[in-house]
Amino acid sequence: MLTSLSGSVRQGLCRATFWPAASRAAGLTPWCSSAQRSASTTGQEQLLTSIDETGVATMRLNRRPVNSLNLELLTEMNMRLDRLHLDSACRGLILTSANDGIFSAGLDILEMYNPDESRLREFWRSLQDMWLQLYTSRLVTIAAINGHSPAGGCLLSISCDYRIMAEGKFTIGLNETKLGIVAPSWFVDTMLQTVGHRECERALQLGSLYKVDDALRIGLIDEVKPMADVLPTAQATMKEWLKIPAAARHLSKLALRSPTSDKLQRNKQADIDTFVSLILKDSVQKGIGMYLDALKKKSAK
Repeated sequence: MLTSLSGSVRQGLCRATFWPAASRAAGLTPWCSSAQRSASTTGQEQLLTSIDETGVATMRLNRRPVNSLNLELLTEMNMRLDRLHLDSACRGLILTSANDGIFSAGLDILEMYNPDESRLREFWRSLQDMWLQLYTSRLVTIAAINGHSPAGGCLLSISCDYRIMAEGKFTIGLNETKLGIVAPSWFVDTMLQTVGHRECERALQLGSLYKVDDALRIGLIDEVKPMADVLPTAQATMKEWLKIPAAARHLSKLALRSPTSDKLQRNKQADIDTFVSLILKDSVQKGIGMYLDALKKKSAK
């Protein structure tokens, strides 16, 4: 849920020249919001989305250095997901990182340290909306996890239909308790449905981060591949999933996932209130401050 680093929000120009020649040759089309099309800044776009001729979109997190999820990135993800769901030609989504070595380090901790309460509420609402879209998506969703995926990065992964992770010294898991934060019920339920009750109970209390082989063993991920094979494997897997009639597949997904998503839909405001109340506690703010201080000292070495 939390990440240690936060870069400034950078919006890039939306131009075909931004995309590598190999991507254009493969039929991938750059896709951006109207806000980004009108942007006059020269910074790097923090979310790269393309869609190929078969209707498969690839969304690459690109908020360096660690793809931390702040309000602006979550808002952009919601806009992109809206567009994908409205595009009848789009049938699948591969979620990955533009930067090998880090999938996403989770929520931007600076959104929760000495926060403005109104922004904090909007931040959490944006996270709720993004998760609801991803978790219940009509699209086949595959996470191509090409690096570390703690906390909110893990949530993104387990909200997808299928997960492929790069081999190596990477970790994945919901480690909120180590910062004095309690994972909300929809985080818990998503994890519970993925790994089972006993493993989830232990993992959430201990704030466990799993090595890749352990994550595979408990079912947190579905496959492990060399880094270079993660995205190609996701693309090959997508072809197999797309052979299933879309309506039957989606209805089957909803039969399993709707109880969890409906619970959040009914209690969105209460969930926001609970989150804000927790984050604003002096003890939590003190804990986050100590964590940030420790990071500064570590980075100074």
